Amino acid sequence: MDKDNKDDFTFAKLSDLKLPVTFRISQLEGIRKPKSFTEVLENPELRFHGVQSPTLSDLYVTCQLVADNKPLTIPFRTSFKAFKNTYTWNEWIALPIRYCDLPLSSQITFTVWDIGGPRTAIPVGGSTLRLFGKKWTLRRGKHRLLLWPGVEADGSVETTTPSKLAVQDEMGRLEKLVKKYERGDLPKSDWLDKMAFRKMEEIHAAETEKSEHLFLYIDLPRFDFPVIFSEPEAAGPSTTHATLPTIVQTPATPLVSTSFLNDSNLWSIVDPDIAHDNPVEDKHRRLVRSHRSSPYDRELKPNAKIRDELAVILRYPPGQPLTSEEKDIIWKFRFYLARDKKGLTKFLKSVSWRDFSEVKQAVEELLPMWIEIDTDDALELLGPGTLDSRVRAFAVKQLSRADDDELLLYLLQLVQALKFESAATDQRSSRSATTAISYEDSGLSDFLIARGVANPILGNRLYWYLMVEVALEDRVMAKMYGRVVFKYMNKILESENGSERRETLRRQGLMIDTLAKRARELRTSKDARPKKIEKLRALLGDSKAGLSSMDPLPLPLNAKIEITGIIAEKSSVFKSNMYPLLLYFQRSDGTEYPVIFKDGDDMRQDQLVIQLFTLMDQLLRKENLDLKLSPYDVLATGPLTGMAQFIPSKTIAAIVGEHGTLLNYLRAHHPDEGSVGTSSVEPSVIDTFVRSCAGYCVVTYLLGVGDRHLDNLLVAPDGHFFHVDFGYILGRDPKPFPPQVKVCKEMVDGMGGAQSPHYARFKNFCFTAFTILRKSSNLLLNLVTLMVDANIPDIKHRDVHEQLQEKFRLDLTEEEAIKHFEVLLNETSYITVVLDRFHDLAQYWRS
Repeated sequence: MDKDNKDDFTFAKLSDLKLPVTFRISQLEGIRKPKSFTEVLENPELRFHGVQSPTLSDLYVTCQLVADNKPLTIPFRTSFKAFKNTYTWNEWIALPIRYCDLPLSSQITFTVWDIGGPRTAIPVGGSTLRLFGKKWTLRRGKHRLLLWPGVEADGSVETTTPSKLAVQDEMGRLEKLVKKYERGDLPKSDWLDKMAFRKMEEIHAAETEKSEHLFLYIDLPRFDFPVIFSEPEAAGPSTTHATLPTIVQTPATPLVSTSFLNDSNLWSIVDPDIAHDNPVEDKHRRLVRSHRSSPYDRELKPNAKIRDELAVILRYPPGQPLTSEEKDIIWKFRFYLARDKKGLTKFLKSVSWRDFSEVKQAVEELLPMWIEIDTDDALELLGPGTLDSRVRAFAVKQLSRADDDELLLYLLQLVQALKFESAATDQRSSRSATTAISYEDSGLSDFLIARGVANPILGNRLYWYLMVEVALEDRVMAKMYGRVVFKYMNKILESENGSERRETLRRQGLMIDTLAKRARELRTSKDARPKKIEKLRALLGDSKAGLSSMDPLPLPLNAKIEITGIIAEKSSVFKSNMYPLLLYFQRSDGTEYPVIFKDGDDMRQDQLVIQLFTLMDQLLRKENLDLKLSPYDVLATGPLTGMAQFIPSKTIAAIVGEHGTLLNYLRAHHPDEGSVGTSSVEPSVIDTFVRSCAGYCVVTYLLGVGDRHLDNLLVAPDGHFFHVDFGYILGRDPKPFPPQVKVCKEMVDGMGGAQSPHYARFKNFCFTAFTILRKSSNLLLNLVTLMVDANIPDIKHRDVHEQLQEKFRLDLTEEEAIKHFEVLLNETSYITVVLDRFHDLAQYWRS
């Protein structure tokens, strides 16, 4: 404490501590007992364990910094050391993160490892140390960590391997006193202290003998002052901070000397109502608005400054909330905005839905006079945030302008939007129940049914999308979808050829059930793959099964294709964990249509990705950019069954194995000796390859497709490049250091290398495609948002809207966005990367 001013305390703020996080792993204390002879007899592998050796085994320690259940650094480990009498490392570890960047929930996990056999290690024990104490103070000095035997350290927030015992033992009590002594909180007396420490050593030895526990000792840096957690302040031009190294060297100079009462960083109060509207402000806003809602509002027009402000607000992405000031300005000029199709969604966000008169004016007066809105805004209004069925009915009316082909692109999301209808469920607690709710039907289900009855192709897809939802575990929703299916079937029956269409759907369902049953039997049987193929062909060829020959039937996967049976001798079983079936369907026109049928696999995520790829392909073609994307058809026929179109092609891994390079593969199928610029491959084939590489490069970047390796990148003989297997999307990836833009070395080589003109064209195609798709970001954001309740693994319980929005970089201008994408592309280029990044990329592309 400063003697001149008794009200001031001296401490350091964490935000000023710019040093890297360091600590020393000191030693392991405790007795490790070898396994008994009986245990070794029962489990002979135990004899290889390090604890069984007569000398001290080669232990090592791994440590990692974690916070909020996420790792902040990669794991670090101690270097090899041969131990003689005690397990002592005395090794300093410096983590690549500064103290000032630490979150309050930071923890370090420590796991001690021993030999568990040839090339295997087993955990001796693990412990998790919180870096900040109860009073938000950074821990310092020596610490004794309890090791939980036989487990790795658990770095979760509610850790199962805490570093302290719930009940303190004698050694723990004495160590607490030693810390006080070192801090100067206990009086010092040399002759008495020597005797006390000698006695403590005896107690320590005795405690170690009788204790079953193992303890890991570590040393944290000792700073001259307590270091208090604080967020970094925004430094103004006049702000000056003393640097920490100077402070540590000169204890006489205080780092921070401030009054407790005036320090806002030290005293922070958690307000549980901070996320809710302030009732006083809310009341004030309503009073102000009631005064403003005059007949003159209709004639109000913004000046140039306000017009610019409104333009900025209207450009906000769909998920961005509006401030009370922004809501006020939109409400004030609501009649002026009614002629702007982009203004409706923002206007509806500015309405106080608790105010009956405001809702009445918004829905009954303004909504009918609003100009027609675009599809992306109509989809936003069908999301979980819109509860008033009159607003939803307006959105449905706007959608009715879309033709069947366009509607087919959004059908998957529109079926999901039925979950947010007032008729769907009364369980409204999860929705924003504070708003005004109109319980009438908005007519979305009637609209979908009417369009499905009118167009059999659209109707076929609608039927299967609904049937997947009927089979889900959520019985409330399944019942609701069941009612929609019942209504749909009755409407089909009333239509022309109704009984014939219902019979078609029944036969499709029967065929899918039969195939699923057979696929399950083959998957679970213990037969080798050749035997499975033999059994499959016998099953398909059996006339009783009715699969080899049938009356013409639209294929559920694509109702435009009419099939008459399955060619048994061509069908096969893939070499994969789930053993999917390859079925060759005979078409009415005499051609064949190969299909992959899966059982035991959830194909809804693949279905969503392919649907979004198809939509993006259409958006690019609208702008006259054909990137030769070939999104194959995918249909989930149940939560764990589905089918996908099979495109004859080879994986890049197989091509490299057989042909050496992609160019050799393409040359083998489409040679052109006279073409020098395309390495003796037909120019159209190289053009297709370059375009499709660019297309998939951009669409997989936007959807954050992960887990890419050379076995899920395919190339068709005509040069079409495409991706399969979308088990990880929206940023999730099981591999470390994933590149954001997925371009492998083999793709670049197939274009003739990074210096070739084809690679330059590839980059230009990428930039153009990225620019075009950014213009439709709202549509894609709204489509993904409608899928949040669809029970798809990579979407549920995640803020997918934020994940996708980050990819578009809507905060940048078009030129800046292109530069940003070029930087990402160059990071992935195998020519420009530094050696470490090259190694990471090479590791990533290995399956």
